[in-house]
Amino acid sequence: MTSPTDQIPGTTSSAEPAVLVLEDGTRHVGRAYGARGTTLGEVVFATGMSGYQETLTDPSYAGQIVLQTAPHIGNTGMNDEDPESRRIWVAGYIVRDASRVVSNWRATTSLDASLERDGIVGISGIDTRAVTRHIRSAGSMRGGIFSGADASLAPEEQLRRVTAAPEMAGQNLSAQVSVERTEVTPATGERIGNLAVLDLGVKQSTLDNLAARGFDVHVLPQSSTFADIAAIDPVAVFYSNGPGDPSASDAQVGVLREVLDAGLPYFGICFGNQLFGRALGLGTYKLPFGHRGINQPVLDKATGRVEITAHNHGFAVEAPVEGSFDSPSGYGRVEVSHVGLNDQVVEGLRALDIPAFSVQYHPEAAAGPHDANYLFDRFRDVVVAHLARKDAQ
Repeated sequence: MTSPTDQIPGTTSSAEPAVLVLEDGTRHVGRAYGARGTTLGEVVFATGMSGYQETLTDPSYAGQIVLQTAPHIGNTGMNDEDPESRRIWVAGYIVRDASRVVSNWRATTSLDASLERDGIVGISGIDTRAVTRHIRSAGSMRGGIFSGADASLAPEEQLRRVTAAPEMAGQNLSAQVSVERTEVTPATGERIGNLAVLDLGVKQSTLDNLAARGFDVHVLPQSSTFADIAAIDPVAVFYSNGPGDPSASDAQVGVLREVLDAGLPYFGICFGNQLFGRALGLGTYKLPFGHRGINQPVLDKATGRVEITAHNHGFAVEAPVEGSFDSPSGYGRVEVSHVGLNDQVVEGLRALDIPAFSVQYHPEAAAGPHDANYLFDRFRDVVVAHLARKDAQ
């Protein structure tokens, strides 16, 4: 008797060479994995032990060459139920040991085949621990993976291509990953009303969680104006996660200020947290090597509870961690609600005088953990309370 995965090919052991080149000239020679050719992007590491399918299909990773710190990748294959978007978005993929077999009953194809299908150039068989330690010391940097015929390019030419690639700082990438027209996910819980979601790179799990809280979820393109948002008669507005530098998203910050001026409740996650910070008048900055993975400890200052959370961010908001402060843009008092325990980075903001808050991480957290899922309930409660106040006036 055979299992369903007996018919799914794993990774063919490739003897084709590939090389990872970092912008400081560091080189790591390995084996070709996924599609062949050249890819360029910011090299970052993700620390999750599982959930690589969700990482690969998270639009927040656009423009990034992702290194998995877990040494053995691909044994559960890829399935049709867990994708967070319509395709794989990473610019490239780095693993140490690519699984030669697929051994999960939910799998419909192999990771290797999925990478090749979506044109994602990868590399396997290198010392990923050494690369991670180097990035931890030197910081995230541009890199390139060269395989197939491009693996034979002169080292000087490979490095030239890497250093000619754009840096992540200053890039606005949301247009690459956003929907082109409005899409609607109907409420699956007791209906509250229409929710406007500005798609900066939203994950499907986020939409499912919002629909489960009673929102008819209207996913709007990242170029939408406040008039576009108002046209759906929303009870609240949500800004999603997404890739790129928040300092390069002035248009979305301007729209968010119109949302806050109109008194609409607001919830933002990840990129939406950074843009909320900017709308409040705060600055943002690039982290040395960022937070990526599903095991990041965060303190909820209101409860004193430590949550293990899923992250993918290379930028953060500048704000005083202790006490409250006045919004430089005139939106009343604000406080930092959540703090990262590894490095004291701001991981959440809460406006005290308007119905608006945000977090820097993923409360939907597919593929886990689920410590922060309560934030969707908190958002629902904020919206319901806001509507009750309006009805009472």
